[in-house]
Amino acid sequence: MPDHRMTTPVSRRAMLAGLSLAGIGVAMSLQTSKSVAQEDLPVVVGTPPASSGLIRSTIVGDVPSTGASRPGPANTVQNQTRTSRIDPVGLTIERAGIDAGIESLRVVDGAMQDPSGPWEVAWYENLGNLVAGNIVMAGHIDYWNVGPSVFYNLATLQPGDDILVSGDDGKRYPYSVEWIRQFDSATMPLDEVAGATGDQSLTLITCGGAFDYVNGQYLQRTVVRANRSGPGVAVSA
Repeated sequence: MPDHRMTTPVSRRAMLAGLSLAGIGVAMSLQTSKSVAQEDLPVVVGTPPASSGLIRSTIVGDVPSTGASRPGPANTVQNQTRTSRIDPVGLTIERAGIDAGIESLRVVDGAMQDPSGPWEVAWYENLGNLVAGNIVMAGHIDYWNVGPSVFYNLATLQPGDDILVSGDDGKRYPYSVEWIRQFDSATMPLDEVAGATGDQSLTLITCGGAFDYVNGQYLQRTVVRANRSGPGVAVSA
């Protein structure tokens, strides 16, 4: 079984260094020089390919996205028993217009790998899974030359909203939103956000707040925490 533990201690500063070019895309207005206003949400965001024409490219701003670089907790990566895990393969949040597949990524050297595109939701497999632990996922809020992306409406969620996570065992697992918070990217409490919770939890992360054109990054992170609200239910064929 692979050893998921970090072998080299990683400082908080090192984990945050990857944020210098983070943005999860750029969907700014040159007329206002501000980021997408959260109060303008929600918009209808599906998961079509970029070439479909259903999402119009913004093609504005001087700084293209380099992805969802964000810190990962160096001390909370947990060993998982491969024989007793259920991997998430899909995420559905009706209120936020999210119906997306999931790609499996990892926390590497204390940093979370970036989702590979505007419609991919990244799940960090060396944290929690659907059997136990805090399942941590991340997605882009917007994307260079695409516009609003898979987690664009994440900040519109409210406590009590329903989330469904599809597992590779053919079942859907229900979660209920507990809280939605904005954290400054430089001071986000990593252990609180991505560490163990003691419950079957789901944590969703995307960028938020204003966009810093000088440093090419969003200044905040939007974090949604949800808890398991019932057993898995088999999906009808």
